Amino acid sequence: MDDISTGVLLIILVLMIAVSAFFSSSETGMMSLNRYRLKHLVKSNNRSAKRTDALLKRTDRLISLILIGNNLVNILASAIATVLGMRLFGDYGLVIATFGLTLVILIFAEVTPKTMAALYPERFAFASSWILSPMMKFLFPIIWLINGISNTLLRLFGINPKKMATSALNPEELRTVVNEAGTLIPRRHQDMLLSILDLEHVTVDDIMVPRNDIAGIDINDDWESILKQLTHSSHTRLLLYRDKIDDAVGFVHARDALRLLVKDQFDKTTLLRAVKEIYFIPENTPLNIQLGKFQRRKERIGLIVDEYGDIQGLVTLEDILEEIVGDFTTTIAPTPSEEIHSQPDGSYIVEGTTNIRDLNKELGWDLPTDGPRTLNGLIVEYLEDIPKSPVSMRIAGYPIEVLEIDNNAIRQARILPEFYARNDTN
Repeated sequence: MDDISTGVLLIILVLMIAVSAFFSSSETGMMSLNRYRLKHLVKSNNRSAKRTDALLKRTDRLISLILIGNNLVNILASAIATVLGMRLFGDYGLVIATFGLTLVILIFAEVTPKTMAALYPERFAFASSWILSPMMKFLFPIIWLINGISNTLLRLFGINPKKMATSALNPEELRTVVNEAGTLIPRRHQDMLLSILDLEHVTVDDIMVPRNDIAGIDINDDWESILKQLTHSSHTRLLLYRDKIDDAVGFVHARDALRLLVKDQFDKTTLLRAVKEIYFIPENTPLNIQLGKFQRRKERIGLIVDEYGDIQGLVTLEDILEEIVGDFTTTIAPTPSEEIHSQPDGSYIVEGTTNIRDLNKELGWDLPTDGPRTLNGLIVEYLEDIPKSPVSMRIAGYPIEVLEIDNNAIRQARILPEFYARNDTN
């Protein structure tokens, strides 16, 4: 370099620092890309996205390419800076060049370009792909050799270099993505997506209509009573049974019953002919699985049975859909709001049949849901007995006072929110 003028060396040094900044920003931009947005752009036939995606499919080769280029220019810059330092400052030039170049590279070739690339990864990655793609082809033999040596060393440590890290998201990670979407996804749509993710954690037992609340018709009743129930029922499907729910015959659709009603001969025999076969559902079936079964079997309603075959309740397709989109305006069954009555003192009077999951969802509480599904069941399990008179207790931090007991079941209870309980000085 003795034959090269100081001015030319200075220009080359500045150029090397600029090239180093390019490689540094390329690395950060490529590694910071949103892979899911990149896949979307690839499917949209974006040329820059396709070129970038091709580079990222072999991340080890891309990193080798960037490091080869970055280290090459940094070493060359160091040599030039040493020559310049010796020319300008004599014996102290080596020290000045070392510390000076380190500071310059950190600021202009590392921190600044990498910060910019981290803020705008797509812009930097797509732009750098125009240069990195032909470089990858030109330097492939060197990259192949370096990767071969590196991969051999990795295997000595028990690491398989061909086993690339998956970019797939598990449900919890996807939940975080949805929550962090902000205004990109409307709040209602976020809630629906999160509800879909929750389907595997909720079973048919959590949303079923208990057997005591199933609307049905005893086929052994007198015919006038049966006709009255058919014409005045608010449900589209009714369960026919003999004497008790456990002896269920099948479901009859109100539409079919009305069609038969307009005919001259409509009696129990013709009504039984219109009955559709019962679809039985095992208890504790996750909602995501049951939703698929409803779809495959073309069913909309089923009876839930336990391991002994006893009927526990009823669930419909609409019940599962409501877990995703929320309650429909046509819902006939009592909603949680109708079973929860707020009081002036901040407490709530809750019906004993209220579903705990619905109660938690309605009021943002955290009552335990891993046991009984109703408030009555939760209190009875806690007391290990059916109370005979009003009694108070604290469950999961919530003070609960039993108000009304009827037929061995708790009809009403007063619950004080946990916030008030924590700040109660009495």
